[in-house]
Amino acid sequence: MNPNYDPLESIGRDPDALEAFYGDHIEAVQGFVARRVWDPELAADLTADIFLAAIDGAHRYEADRGPVLAWLYGVGRHVLAVEFRRNDRELRIARRIEGRRLLDESGITRIEEQLDAAKFARRVYQAIGQLPERDRQLLELVAVDGLSVTEAAVELGVKSGTARVRLHRSRARLAALLRAESPGDVTASPHQLEVIS
Repeated sequence: MNPNYDPLESIGRDPDALEAFYGDHIEAVQGFVARRVWDPELAADLTADIFLAAIDGAHRYEADRGPVLAWLYGVGRHVLAVEFRRNDRELRIARRIEGRRLLDESGITRIEEQLDAAKFARRVYQAIGQLPERDRQLLELVAVDGLSVTEAAVELGVKSGTARVRLHRSRARLAALLRAESPGDVTASPHQLEVIS
């Protein structure tokens, strides 16, 4: 991060500060969105929305609560939650109709291959969906978004020790859910289950 600017206090009024802030965080925000959204146009729109929300909410950032990136991920979680609540049903219907109309046979084959390759990841996301909301958020921030347990704890407003215990228990529950779903399934290698647990 560029040490010569205060990352938040002036991003709404100083174009140089905004440019530096954007440059320092664009890759992280794009990655955050890409891990949750499959449509490139929607991902671009949501990335822009996150930065706009960050500009609007910069006055609420408290440096003593944790790093800017953890705060920015919190802004991103809020932006995505609003978008998903508002558009989830319409987007699913539109994708189904357009996808069937635009794909030829080779395109469908490629998608089938990608879906096959992502089978274990989908099982993990489904199992994560069975965890309580607070455990799911913690697991996503650490395992998916790469925050440290301490940074995730700050973002979620819990003590670091509490977060560590919850993360350990969540990983154990997740591994148990995956094993219970399909105990004989070879798509989940021992290494994949070790990473989760």
